[in-house]
Amino acid sequence: MKIPFSPPFINNTVIQEVTDALESGWITTGPKVKRLESLVSEHTKAPNTLCVNSATSGLMLALKWFGVGSGDEVIIPAYTYSATALAVMHIGATPIMVDVESDFNIALPAIEKAITKNTKAIIPVDIAGWPCDYDEILEIANNKKALFNAQNDNQRKLGRLLIISDSAHSIGATYNNQFLGSVTDIAVFSFHAVKNVTTAEGGAICLNLPSPFNNDNEYNYLRCFSLNGQTKDAFTKSKAGGWRYDIIYPGLKINMPDVLAAIGVAQLPDYFSSVLSKRRTIYEFYQSFFKDKPWAILPPYKDNKKLSSCHLYALRVHDISEEKRDKIIDAISKEGVAVNVHFQPLPLLTLFKEMGYNINNYPVAYNNYKAEISLPIYPQLNDNELHYIVNTIAKAVEENL
Repeated sequence: MKIPFSPPFINNTVIQEVTDALESGWITTGPKVKRLESLVSEHTKAPNTLCVNSATSGLMLALKWFGVGSGDEVIIPAYTYSATALAVMHIGATPIMVDVESDFNIALPAIEKAITKNTKAIIPVDIAGWPCDYDEILEIANNKKALFNAQNDNQRKLGRLLIISDSAHSIGATYNNQFLGSVTDIAVFSFHAVKNVTTAEGGAICLNLPSPFNNDNEYNYLRCFSLNGQTKDAFTKSKAGGWRYDIIYPGLKINMPDVLAAIGVAQLPDYFSSVLSKRRTIYEFYQSFFKDKPWAILPPYKDNKKLSSCHLYALRVHDISEEKRDKIIDAISKEGVAVNVHFQPLPLLTLFKEMGYNINNYPVAYNNYKAEISLPIYPQLNDNELHYIVNTIAKAVEENL
């Protein structure tokens, strides 16, 4: 049996929506993007949503909006995909990496210790779709207001560190019975091909800024900035007599095209009505199977405040070395089951090692990584495939411990 790791979920509804975009005569940013933005806000209860070409771009734009740049610091977890750090670096700031907890998410004491007068933002990451401790992170930001060195109007309005949740994995996750997207100042979702909801490539910035910010106004600013600082998008300019525009900001070109947004427009309603539930059923099946294995460390799923989006099933094996974990993965792969590892902590990667980050300073991140195996979890999996997956993994682990 051959089981891929994360194929895209493409049904007739998606094909019809994309075909509609192609046949409309308009394939770049236009009505499909606006519809997707509305759907994200409708389902997450975020006041405003801006769709862009990637979550990486979304993080960059959010930081630029807050005026983060050279000389500034942004706190991120060492356990994340490289994009979290690269977004900070691309706008000229310095990523300050801190260790994580055993649930994979950023450690609160490490955040508090890392804050300096140069810190402008915190980017917690909802690894595998498990929400971070956002009440406590906001409390830390409020407690550190005296250290916050505001340097522009937006920073003075907020009066504290900006909290941007890297929610690349967590569309559909809830925190205090609220969907991610309406929990932090700003949340950034990924719609990359392997995510729970996809547009092939793309992302969304959800604005949930507190008073005195006007989220409508900030959306308009960000939308303009994402189109080279142009006052009209191409769709508006194409209308009769609508050719004149202006450039009012030194913007970026990071807009999402309609032909890609169409995939998300088709997927998002199905995701919240049925696909997310199917992912949770698979997650619960894995939990039920592996809870009786003495070697298994089960990933977090739900508690009294949080419910995962079930983007990844991050199984870990007790007291195992990185080398043994890799040997187990090889054995699983030989049986046709594609598994993965999420993630290599950033200090293990050449770019960040050369910048001086040392994995020895992030022991929990490394311990999580060396024992982790990500299992397939997507709605197309049937019962026979699920039983084959768990039995293949159990056999590979038990033969190689």
